[in-house]
Amino acid sequence: MFCTGTLMPAPQISMILSTTVRSTSFCRHSLSSRSLRCFSNATVPTTEKSVPYTRTLKEETSQKKGPSKPLPKDADVVVIGGGSLGCQTTYHLAKMGVSNVLLLERDRLTSGTTWHTAGLLWQLRPSDVEVELLAHTRNVVSRDLQEETGLHTGWIQNGGLFIASNKQRLDEYKRLMSLGKVYGVESYVLSPAETKDLYPLMNVEDLYGTLYVPKDGTMDPAGTCTTLARAATARGATIIENCPVTGVQVRTDDLGVKQVVAVETRHGTIQTTHVVNCAGAWARTLGQMAGVNVPLIAMHHAYVVTERIEGIQNMPNVRDHDASVYLRLQGDALSVGGYESNPVFWDDVSDDFSFGLFDLDWDVFTQHIEGAINRVPVLEKTGIKSTVCGPESFTADHKPLLGEAPEVRGYFLGCGFNSAGMMLGGGCGKELAHWIIHGRPEKDMYAYDIRRFHSSLTNNNCWIRERSHESYAKNYSVVFSHDEPLAGRNMRKDPLHEVLLQQGCVFQERHGWERPGWFNPQGPAPILDYDYYGAYGHGVHEGYAYNQLLGKEYTFDFPPHHDVIRRECLTCRNTVAVFNMSYFGKFYLVGPDARKAADWLFSADVSKPVGSTVYTCMLNQRGGTESDLTVSHIDPGLQTSPLAPKFEGDGYYLAIGGAVAQHNWCHINNVLQDKSFRCTLIDCSEDLGMISIQGPASRALLQELLDTDLSNEAFPFSTHKLVKAAGHMVRAIRLSFVGEMGWELHMPREVCLPVYQAVMKAGTKHNITNAGYRAIDSLSIEKGYRHWHADLRPDDTPLEAGLAFTCKLKTSTPFLGREAVEKQKAEGICKRLIGFTIEERVPMFGLEAIWRNGQAVGHIRRADYGFAIDKTIAYGYLRNPNGGPVSLDFVRSGEYALERMGVLYPATAHLKSPFDADNKRVKGIY
Repeated sequence: MFCTGTLMPAPQISMILSTTVRSTSFCRHSLSSRSLRCFSNATVPTTEKSVPYTRTLKEETSQKKGPSKPLPKDADVVVIGGGSLGCQTTYHLAKMGVSNVLLLERDRLTSGTTWHTAGLLWQLRPSDVEVELLAHTRNVVSRDLQEETGLHTGWIQNGGLFIASNKQRLDEYKRLMSLGKVYGVESYVLSPAETKDLYPLMNVEDLYGTLYVPKDGTMDPAGTCTTLARAATARGATIIENCPVTGVQVRTDDLGVKQVVAVETRHGTIQTTHVVNCAGAWARTLGQMAGVNVPLIAMHHAYVVTERIEGIQNMPNVRDHDASVYLRLQGDALSVGGYESNPVFWDDVSDDFSFGLFDLDWDVFTQHIEGAINRVPVLEKTGIKSTVCGPESFTADHKPLLGEAPEVRGYFLGCGFNSAGMMLGGGCGKELAHWIIHGRPEKDMYAYDIRRFHSSLTNNNCWIRERSHESYAKNYSVVFSHDEPLAGRNMRKDPLHEVLLQQGCVFQERHGWERPGWFNPQGPAPILDYDYYGAYGHGVHEGYAYNQLLGKEYTFDFPPHHDVIRRECLTCRNTVAVFNMSYFGKFYLVGPDARKAADWLFSADVSKPVGSTVYTCMLNQRGGTESDLTVSHIDPGLQTSPLAPKFEGDGYYLAIGGAVAQHNWCHINNVLQDKSFRCTLIDCSEDLGMISIQGPASRALLQELLDTDLSNEAFPFSTHKLVKAAGHMVRAIRLSFVGEMGWELHMPREVCLPVYQAVMKAGTKHNITNAGYRAIDSLSIEKGYRHWHADLRPDDTPLEAGLAFTCKLKTSTPFLGREAVEKQKAEGICKRLIGFTIEERVPMFGLEAIWRNGQAVGHIRRADYGFAIDKTIAYGYLRNPNGGPVSLDFVRSGEYALERMGVLYPATAHLKSPFDADNKRVKGIY
C-alpha cells in the first residue's frame, strides 16, 4: 500500500467500503462481498481535502482588499464570474472585436467551481451540435491559446475509453462512432481483449466492448483560465478580481420593456447594456438582482484522488457508464468520481464560499468505489490521497442555460453547466459571444437556450429540484429517443387529460404540458408523484405502470408497442383519427401595426383575406429558421374572448408547436420591441384547447357536427371559420400535420370535453381512434413535413430545408432574413435536406451517418417508421465534400447508404415525399 507521505497511512479504498456499508440502502448498485470480505471497520476514511493540480490560483490569492484594478465608468459588455465560462466568453467577445468588455470576479479567477473540476473532455456526445462545441473547446485549449500567447494551457491528450457491459450500451457507443465519422472524430470499437492490451490494469471479464477515442483528453482549470485571461486582455478586455457585484440596474421604458443599464459593485457602478451571468452555483442570486429567473440548483459533486499506481501512466481516461463512475488519469494516480442517485443538495449557497471544499459524505460516495474497484482491481489495495467535494450547478435537463433572459433585454445567461463547464466552455463561450454581438448564435443552441423552458417553470423550486435530481441521477444512463422524465410531471394539463388517461393515453411531457404519446390498449398508466428513485427516504413506487411502459422503450429495436402505433397511423390513413393538440401555443397578434409586423415577421405572404390560413416560417437575420407555424387572418370579435378577441386594426391567430411556445413568444416580442411596432401579442394557450380530426372520413364525420358546408368549394384547404360544433362555438381550420384531409377545432377550454365527446360518438360508425404524437411523428415524416428543431432549425434556411415556397421572394415585401435568403439563392445552397428510405426492416433514430459514393456527407436529423409505405424513413442534410453547392444533380448522381451502429444499409434518396407526392389527400382527393 502507498502512503500519503505523512505519518498516518492513507486508507485503502477497500477499507473505506467496509466503514460505509451501512449506507447501501441508498445505492443504485449493491456492494460485492469480495470488496468487503476481511477489512477492518476501524479504519477512518481520509479527511485530507485538496485538488490534484500542481497549481491553483488559491495559492496566489492576495491579502489585499478591493478590486485588482480601477473600475471603468462603462463597458459594452460586463461578464460576471471568472470561471471557465466567464473567461471563455470574455476571450471570444474580445476576439470578435468587442474590446470594451469587462469581466468581474468576486474573488480570484476559478474560485467558485472551476478550480476543483476534473477537467475531462470527451469528443463524442449524442448530439451533432455538442460534438461541434466540444471540437471548438479542444481547438482553443490545445492549439489556439498556445499560438496566441505562447503559454501552455495544461492540455493533456491521453485519450478516452467508454466501457460497455452490455449490448445496449455498446450499441449506443456505435451510434456515437457513426456520428463521429461525419465530423472526423477518430474512434474505435474495441473487443475486451483489445481493451486489455490498451489498458492492462483493467478488468475486462464482464465487458461487452469499449469505445476508444484517442484524441480525448484532460484540461487544467488554472492553466486554461489564466491563458484565456492573458489572450483576452491582449485584445483589450479588462479583468478585475476581488470585485463582488451587488446589483444589476434595470430600466423599464414607456412600452414596458425592461433593459439592463448598469452593474453595481461595492466599489462603483459600471454603465452597460449587456450583462452576462456566468456565476455558476451563484447564478440564481445574481439573476434575482435583475428579476431574472435562473432555474438551476447547487449540489455537492465529488471525486477522490488515489495514491500512486504503478503502470497507470499514460492510460486513457475511463467512463464506465453502467457503473456510473469515471477514472481520470492524474499523472501516476487516478481521480475517481461519478453520479449517484442520492446527491447532496447545497441549499444555502454562501456568498463567501471561495476556493472551498466540503467534507466528503462517504455514505453517498461509496457506490463509486465499488464500480472503480471492479473496473481497475488494483484500486482495492491503493490508498486515497485526498478527497475533492465541491459545489456544482445542475439543471432540469442536464444542459446549460444560455442566451438572453425572457424577463430583461440585455441580460444573458452562461451558467448551469452540470459539471461540464470546462469541456463545453470554448464552444459555448464562442456561441454566447456571437449571440451578444449579433442577436443570435451561429449554431442551433435551442437545447441550451433558457427559452426552452416555459416561464411557469423557471421559478418553480419543486420542479427545478425534482427534475435536476433526476437528470443528475440518470446522467450516465443510455440515451434513448423516446425516454420521458418521471420528475416534475403533471404541471400543465389540458381539459381532455383525464378522459384520455382513462382510455390508456401514455403521456409525453413537453414544456410542462402532458401531451398524448400513444394509447395503451391495456388501460390507464397514470403518472405518479416523483419518488426520487428511492433516495432520501422516499419509497419506490411498486408496480408503476407508466415507468414500466417507459422501460419497454429502452431499446434500439422497435418497441413492443410498435404495432399499437401502427394501428393508430393506419386508422388515420384509412378512416379517421382524432389528435388532442391542446398543448399548442395559441397567440393573437393584434393592433394598428399588426399587418406591418406580420409582413416583417413571417417569411410567407400572409396578406391574404380574412379567413385565410398560411403555413410560414419566421427567420433570423442570417436566414435561419426560428420557427414554423400557421397564421390565420381574423376579424375582431364583438367582445373580448379567447376565441375571438376584440381589437382595433389587424389581427392574426398564431398556432405554434407547444414544445417551443416560449421560444416563439420571446422571438416575436423581441422583434416587436426592436421595430417599435404598435401591436400586442396575446397568449391564449391556457384558455384554448385544440383537437385535430384527420383522415378520409373526417369530412363525413364533421359534417354531422359543424353548422357549415365542408365541401372543397365552401371550405377549401388553408382556410378557417368560426362555426358551431355540437352547439359550441369553435374556430375550424382546414389543415393537416399528417398529410390527410382534416380540420382542427380550436375552442375555449370549457367546451373541449363536450366537443371531443361529440366527435368520438359521431366517429363510431367510421371506426375512429385516438392517436398521439408518436403517430404524428410517423405520419408527418412519411408525408415529408418538417419538425422544428429536428429537420428544421435556426441553422437551417428555408431553401436548404426544401421550404422555399414559404418565402415571399416574388413580392417586394421586406421580411426578416430576406437578404440572407436572396443571397443564398443566388450563390447556391451548400447543404440540402433529403429524405431516404431503406428496404431492410430496422429502426433508425437520428445521428446515423449518410454515405454518398463512399464518403460521409452528413448525418440523419430525424427518422421514424412509415407504416403506409412500410419502410423506415430518414431525413438529413447533405453537404458537398468539395465545399460546393448541393445541386439536384449532385443528389441524383449519388449512391447512398446510411450507417446505423457501424453497419451500412443501402438507401434510396427522395427529392419528393415517398407518400402522396402529388399532395392530393390533404385536398380531399382519394
